[in-house]
Amino acid sequence: MHTLQQISNVIKQAKSVAIFMHMRPDGDAFGSALSLSRALDLLKIRNQVCVESDIPSNLVFLSNLDKVQKAPQGEYDLLITVDCSDEERLGVLTDEFFRAKRKKIKTVNVDHHISNTGYADYNYVRECAANCMNMAMLIDALGVEIDKGMAEYLYTGLLTDSGNFSHDDVGEEAFALASRLAKTGVDVRYYNYRLFKRQTPARAKLYAMTMSGLRYFLDGRMACIVITRENMQKCGTDIGATEGFVEFPLNIDGVEVAVSLMEMNFRQYKVSLRSKEYANVNQIAGKFGGGGHVRAAGCMLFGDLEEVLDKLSYAVSQYLED
Repeated sequence: MHTLQQISNVIKQAKSVAIFMHMRPDGDAFGSALSLSRALDLLKIRNQVCVESDIPSNLVFLSNLDKVQKAPQGEYDLLITVDCSDEERLGVLTDEFFRAKRKKIKTVNVDHHISNTGYADYNYVRECAANCMNMAMLIDALGVEIDKGMAEYLYTGLLTDSGNFSHDDVGEEAFALASRLAKTGVDVRYYNYRLFKRQTPARAKLYAMTMSGLRYFLDGRMACIVITRENMQKCGTDIGATEGFVEFPLNIDGVEVAVSLMEMNFRQYKVSLRSKEYANVNQIAGKFGGGGHVRAAGCMLFGDLEEVLDKLSYAVSQYLED
């Protein structure tokens, strides 16, 4: 692995930078990408931010989203991926990543997932509560002072990926960074409300419909919710509205592993896994080509719903204590 100083030196030598996020981006991906983009602006380094997906509805309040594009415009001499564990998670931008590699364009990977494959020329991967913690350190290494604009992006990532400071990988460093960001003038109450408390009537309706179908497996130690395309269409919502749904089954007494199945297409499900105390869901997701963190991970599964549930319950059963 490379050091942040080595990576900052590579960045400072660039004339134009493309910053890529993973598909179906969350607050940590946007926070990482947009804070770095602002730092590069202050360094007078041309840059663009790219992601294949539409901006999720729960993040549309962030500033400068008009800077985000679905594909790079023009040439660049450095490509940086943020919060992305492997090239395939870039979605349609995977082809652009390999095109850059073929053209000998330098690539940088800054991430916090334990499942990261170290796929770039320069890799900084440190497991922590949110990749925005790594990004704050990189911005420091670049010699750029974190202002309120950057702090708002970083706080978004820190808040979302730490589960509002509730996950077991949250420690002194996360709280110290939150304090530092708050000193710039970040409205902590506002971001907490927008990311964790705000409800639209449509989201409330989808939440009720989803939780009414909650199912238990493995003697109540695994709980599962299914978010169907039909229900999202009925409620007029998108994927962004489902952020945090998986936390409800996880908080039920006796449940060790919570599973959220999001129907993406016919017989295709995006799987989100969470564990409460001991189960390693990164390893569970890894059995299906996914990954993430010990307590939070994901993968994609194909097949009929009951077939998918059978595969998951068997995999989870291997990681439950007797």
